[in-house]
Amino acid sequence: MERRLSAQRVGAVNLAEGFPDFPAPPHVKAAAVAAIAADLNQYRHVQGICDILANTMKRDHDLDVDPLTDFVICCGQSEAFAAAIFAIIDQGDEVLIFDPAYETYETSIELARGVPVYVPLDPPSWTLNEEKFLKSFTSRTKALVLNSPHNPTGKVFSKEELLIISQACQKMDCFVITDEVYEYITYDANKHISLASLPGMQERTIITSSLSKTYSVTGWRLGWACAAASIASAIRNIHIKLTDSAPAPFQEAALIALTSTADYYISLRKDYEVKRDFILLLLKDLGFKISVKPQGSVFVFAELPRSCQLSDVEFVTKLINDAGVVAVPGRGFFHKTCDGESYCHRYVRFAFCKGDDTLKAAAMKMR
Repeated sequence: MERRLSAQRVGAVNLAEGFPDFPAPPHVKAAAVAAIAADLNQYRHVQGICDILANTMKRDHDLDVDPLTDFVICCGQSEAFAAAIFAIIDQGDEVLIFDPAYETYETSIELARGVPVYVPLDPPSWTLNEEKFLKSFTSRTKALVLNSPHNPTGKVFSKEELLIISQACQKMDCFVITDEVYEYITYDANKHISLASLPGMQERTIITSSLSKTYSVTGWRLGWACAAASIASAIRNIHIKLTDSAPAPFQEAALIALTSTADYYISLRKDYEVKRDFILLLLKDLGFKISVKPQGSVFVFAELPRSCQLSDVEFVTKLINDAGVVAVPGRGFFHKTCDGESYCHRYVRFAFCKGDDTLKAAAMKMR
């Protein structure tokens, strides 16, 4: 909070938060405006979203899902994730999370009186350590959280890693809740693979995603969960008790967003790849260590220059005060004690989901 206030006071360029500062696609905004003008403003469930998503699941992942029973439209991926946790986790159940991790997963698990168990990924490429992973399972393990493409590291889990995860979860009879909000934002030859598409995983996987990142509408809070009918029914009951309905006009706009042409997704990747390469070049010029290019998402998780004696928090504070740019100290994403020298305090996350003027302004201030 103190850093946020400091950043606001100096009018810092925001490379901290993962939301775009450029306009959402015109065709998507126009659909929302039209829905409001048509008075589609009351509690609502737009079944057409589920129908489109079912077709997309078949096209992209060869998954056969029932649009009438297997989807729940929620107020963003965050509610879909929380409702999924509340649906399957009982007091004392353990939930595995790969570390570093997006910070809100832990909160939902603890609200359900579950126990987060962190499984460290190996730096600097954040690879899955099979031995550490398998040793993390106990008789109390109920579920695993998988975020790919990954926040904060930009990692896309490989097919080989996903097979290790799927085999372990089947052996230990665990659920998996996936966070796939960056599914369309991948780079170079990297492809997103939904864990549910692997043999034996569809019935035990709960997919969560949203409109937010793909269509640059993070404030609309329109997401979904996809799961086996019995699990989806439990999630739906929780959703109804929590929020009753996702925003009605934005559900209507989702019908347009989700039927965007293939050219839209190609352009999305190309535009973000240019932004990624711009911020990578800037950070490398400044001495940051970038071991692996982000393979997906909208973040660079950069290691501080070897010559920098500051911690991540000290660096970000100095960056705000001296350069007028704000990023996120990496330690907030780490939850398990690091081995040896504490690399947890040596990383900073930069968001590049910003307009060209914002990125250029940040570059000028940081150089």
